[in-house]
Amino acid sequence: MSRKRAVLEHLKKDELLTAVDRFDLEVEDRRVREGLVDALAGARRASLAEILADLSRDRLKEICRALGLDDSGREKAGIVARLAGEAPAPAADPVPAAPAARVAPEAAPSFIDRTPAPRTGRARAIKKSELYSSLWQSCDALRGGMDASQYKDYVLVLLFVKYISDKYAGKPYAPITIPSGASFRDMVALKGKSDIGDQINKTILGPLANANRLSDFPDFNDATKLGTGKEMVDRLTDLVAIFENPALDFSKNRADGDDILGDAYEYLMRHFATESGKSKGQFYTPAEVSRIMAQILGIRTARTSAATTVYDPTCGSGSLLLKVADEAGTPVTLYGQEKDAATSGLARMNMILHNNPGAVILQGNTLANPKFRSGDTLKTFDYVVANPPFSDKRWSTGLDPLNDPFDRFQPFGVPPPAKQGDYAYLLHIVRSLKSTGKGACILPHGVLFRGNAEATIRRALVRKGYIKGIIGLPANLFYGTGIPACIVVVDKEDAQARKGIFMIDASGGFLKDGPKNRLRSMDLHKIVDVFNKQRDVPKYARMVPVAEIEKNDFNLNLPRYIDSQTPEDLQDIAGHLQGGIPAADIDALQRYWDVCPQLRHTLFRERRPGYYDLTVETSALKSAIYEHPEFASFIDGMNAHFAVWRQRSAASLKALHTGSHPKEVIAELAESLLAHYACKPLLDAYDVYQHLLDYWAETMQDDCYLIAADGWTAETSRIIEKDKKGKEKDKGWTCDLIPKELLVARYFAKEQAAIDELEAELEGVTARLTEMEEEHGGEDGALDLDKVNKANVAARLKEIEGAKDAEDEAAALSDWLTLNNQETDLKKRLKEAEAALDAQAYVRYPTLTEPEIKTLVVDDKWLAALDDTIHGEMDSVSRELTQRVKELAERYKIPLAQMDSRVVELEAKVNRHLGRMGFTWT
Repeated sequence: MSRKRAVLEHLKKDELLTAVDRFDLEVEDRRVREGLVDALAGARRASLAEILADLSRDRLKEICRALGLDDSGREKAGIVARLAGEAPAPAADPVPAAPAARVAPEAAPSFIDRTPAPRTGRARAIKKSELYSSLWQSCDALRGGMDASQYKDYVLVLLFVKYISDKYAGKPYAPITIPSGASFRDMVALKGKSDIGDQINKTILGPLANANRLSDFPDFNDATKLGTGKEMVDRLTDLVAIFENPALDFSKNRADGDDILGDAYEYLMRHFATESGKSKGQFYTPAEVSRIMAQILGIRTARTSAATTVYDPTCGSGSLLLKVADEAGTPVTLYGQEKDAATSGLARMNMILHNNPGAVILQGNTLANPKFRSGDTLKTFDYVVANPPFSDKRWSTGLDPLNDPFDRFQPFGVPPPAKQGDYAYLLHIVRSLKSTGKGACILPHGVLFRGNAEATIRRALVRKGYIKGIIGLPANLFYGTGIPACIVVVDKEDAQARKGIFMIDASGGFLKDGPKNRLRSMDLHKIVDVFNKQRDVPKYARMVPVAEIEKNDFNLNLPRYIDSQTPEDLQDIAGHLQGGIPAADIDALQRYWDVCPQLRHTLFRERRPGYYDLTVETSALKSAIYEHPEFASFIDGMNAHFAVWRQRSAASLKALHTGSHPKEVIAELAESLLAHYACKPLLDAYDVYQHLLDYWAETMQDDCYLIAADGWTAETSRIIEKDKKGKEKDKGWTCDLIPKELLVARYFAKEQAAIDELEAELEGVTARLTEMEEEHGGEDGALDLDKVNKANVAARLKEIEGAKDAEDEAAALSDWLTLNNQETDLKKRLKEAEAALDAQAYVRYPTLTEPEIKTLVVDDKWLAALDDTIHGEMDSVSRELTQRVKELAERYKIPLAQMDSRVVELEAKVNRHLGRMGFTWT
């Protein structure tokens, strides 16, 4: 194999595609990696050095290591030459001692200084998750009284200018032109100037708009929104300063979804929508719903190209279009129309921000004046998605529905009702699809069952076979309304042969998140899995034949076809009258008995035909279940099952390196865990999956981004806090990747055990002191002092010294002083031991090798945390069974006859008491 091909084999697909495009090479199939390598390897005009010149220094070093070459040196040109075989490896640059305990890499050369850095290490670096939170908090603090739906335009314009300046300024052939004097740097130069707002309009936004055919930027000199004089200057100056944060560096922004920008934009949009109120949040479709729509269209598995078209007739900020584009295997062409001028401008910026500068976004009323046409008819597309305004009462403004020039309504019998525009948008989507086109539209539930004209349209849609599926969503998901909605999936391909509609009732799967509900990752994944596999799931999803729909007069209301209600917990009258747990209630727990058949016989014995008694006391029920051999065997089997996945995953996680893509990491890891637990008894694989995703969001995501940026290093950093006067205070040190407790547990267990013993001893002495103060602290007690402390107790003891009538008091005071001295001594020893351990741990960080870091992070931190949460799932299995059996036992414990005799007994007892008091109850 030639050197050139050997190096090309280590390039990623997106890097290969960039090189192929740069040298304008022809490739038969751009999706096939081998073909890309062949084209580049055989192209004489594409030298290896020129191909590698586009890569970052860290990426070049990574390739060197993969090929077994020396990766030392700081000059990028030298590393490129080494990979291309044009220069020998240079002598390594001297490496200084790392600040704040920078960790030596695996197999580090001897010249690396392993001594710990001084305590004046750099301040703690901000985490990725904290960056977005602080960005939102800073922006929100400057908003003042302005509505979030308006303020978002200013913030997102600044994000846009910062992004295009970082990514495209000074670069030839860039898709966006940055005129001289119109970059973010020029905007920074305007900070504090009295005419900052006017200058941003004239010297920054105006030239950018003219050079790139953009429009509808907000007015940065609007006194009604931004204030006047110093108020406007300060607000705009502070707003610009927020985006000077070095962490918001978009020059290295990736197009593969691991970028800072995409996540920052998503975070800001979600919060702006939440804060915008009921009527103003419709510019944003929740990301989870957008992902569902994108994933059920089938675009991921389709053969797509630049000729593939995706259209959103009510595109808002464009987030839904972008989610579909992300799902496609290759770049596709995006089209969108938006009625609101400011929001359409936002959508155009959004397309550029997300690496889709060629998207066509037009402003106008889609129903009255559709912009995308082919002559006198509507342009048709491969895919159409939409989240139109619910029940638009003004949908027909500017339009005569009975004489629609685009023939959108006539084929379905009647036009939509004048005050309900939902079907107007749906029929526009149907008309805008190619003969094999596919679409998805978010609509209120009412479209499934409302009568009159909508019933006629619904009947026609079903008979034509256009509706492929319906997905019922939870209520209160969307920012413009709290009513429940559904996704109507349209598919024209083979429509006439369609014999049924696949329905999902996912209304019960969500998480309460502040004022709104939110779909969890497990809810999203389950919906997509079940829909794409067309899998019948009891109480959740089924294929409904058209014949059944006809019997229901084409009413598509989901409860008619899917009973998702939890069965009522019925009371058994015979059980209450005669006692005994009904066999039906025990049979309802069959999923447990399938795993532990003998456990049923251990817990229950027959009382009479069809009724059973509990064989153990309810107080001993939990241990009877958990310690039963069959249940213990189940737990052992599940532990072993997790251990298999753990071992396999540990190897892949330890293979992470600089330049890894965290979102790809979690996607592969989560899918493997979901598949590993599929069809396992008593555990829901989606619950297990959610545990991993929750831990990812909480901890693991930040760790993976640190590793992707810096490799397997564990830097300690100072915890710097500011007091109310702005003075900085050093609160010690920390390490985000490897918390101190993990390092201590592995390397200083003996020292930690000694500290634990001291803490236990101290707690015991403190408890005895408290007990003594409570016993002798009352009136006339030995410790009845103004304040119980060492000085007062010693003074009192001296005062009563030798008094024979105060011997007991003196003994109590002496005991208190002894315990107090012990407490003081223990506190001192504990503080010294903790300080010593802290110093030992701090010194240990710089000596950690790469394998040690991987063990601490992957085994001791990530997988140990997941092990605990999955064990929690198994504990909940035992707990749920225990609670249900206990509930049934208590419910039928006392039969009616026994209750009656008990009532008679208690009544007689009460009457006797009344009689003794001289009363008679009649």
